[in-house]
Amino acid sequence: MPRYALLIEYDGMPFNGWQRQYGGQPTVQASIEAALAKLEPGPHTIAAAGRTDTGVHATGQVATVDLAKDWDPFRLQGALNYHLRLTPIAILRVVIVAPDFHARFSALERRYLFRLVARRAPMALDKNRVWQVLDPLDLAAMQQGAAHLIGKHDFTTFRSSLCQAKSPVKTLDELTITAQEIPTGTEYRFTLRARSFLHNQVRSIVGTLHRVGTGGWPPARVAEALAARDRAACGPVCPPQGLYLTGVGYSEDLFA
Repeated sequence: MPRYALLIEYDGMPFNGWQRQYGGQPTVQASIEAALAKLEPGPHTIAAAGRTDTGVHATGQVATVDLAKDWDPFRLQGALNYHLRLTPIAILRVVIVAPDFHARFSALERRYLFRLVARRAPMALDKNRVWQVLDPLDLAAMQQGAAHLIGKHDFTTFRSSLCQAKSPVKTLDELTITAQEIPTGTEYRFTLRARSFLHNQVRSIVGTLHRVGTGGWPPARVAEALAARDRAACGPVCPPQGLYLTGVGYSEDLFA
């Protein structure tokens, strides 16, 4: 039974997150498994590198699936995209992987991007794809606050109360913030990289740094919030629509 890895892109707004749910709610996983059932009748279970929440997008999600038939990867990609054509999901690449490869457990890092736009005019093209605020932010202050979070820490403050991870200790390998001018405003991009993340960790971090950017918090208060190890010390959790899972790293480049 061959195992395949799928590189997946999707718009998260119409879905109740990645993970299949009871009750028939639309999810990305359920949509792809339904497409697989059109190719090979019967139930299918795919495993993903990350379980994105409701409204979160992906440009580089990875999932693995075992199939009975020995499919040509290119034909499998085309067949899946045909059956997914009415959904905002695209299979970008398909490759055959080793039987012991697992999209989640073989991953060495996950990469996320958060897009925040400050401008007064509504977002005509990027509606539901960025978090829009009205006033510009202090980039340097946010960068100073972000520096306190890089490295290995107990991220209890930035962890959802519903998080099921065994430990709040994570190593944040990268947290960079850049800004670029766009028509009548500024787009701020938060790039984060780690082996794994806690539930709502990225959105909690971005929401906290946004408060720093508005001048509501001094940058040093981020370090104080981290040290508190208390969810109540966190800034507001930002909305999901600006968040993207952009890539998953493995010991080799699967889709090169």
